[in-house]
Amino acid sequence: MSEKLSSKKRNENLNKLQGWKKTRGKDSIEKEFIFKDFQSAFAWMTRMALLAEKMDHHPEWFNVYNKVNVTLTTHDAGGITQLDINLAKAMNQTAKKY
Repeated sequence: MSEKLSSKKRNENLNKLQGWKKTRGKDSIEKEFIFKDFQSAFAWMTRMALLAEKMDHHPEWFNVYNKVNVTLTTHDAGGITQLDINLAKAMNQTAKKY
């Protein structure tokens, strides 16, 4: 199980993650991704689903047409862990390709 990050570590990592912010009232991070169309959004989600399964770390997300709202937290740890930071980085990198 991953260990919950301290507030300091969380903030240091969050400052390096373009577009991500701490969720208000929850120990999680969130971002809205916007793609050119539904097909691009869904293709990105499919690719991220495969990575999330491989990591055994699954996002909370919501999709409407070309927008995907993502929330990351590690439920077992009760907050943000390095798994969330790693998945957020991968999501940012992969979204550039769509």
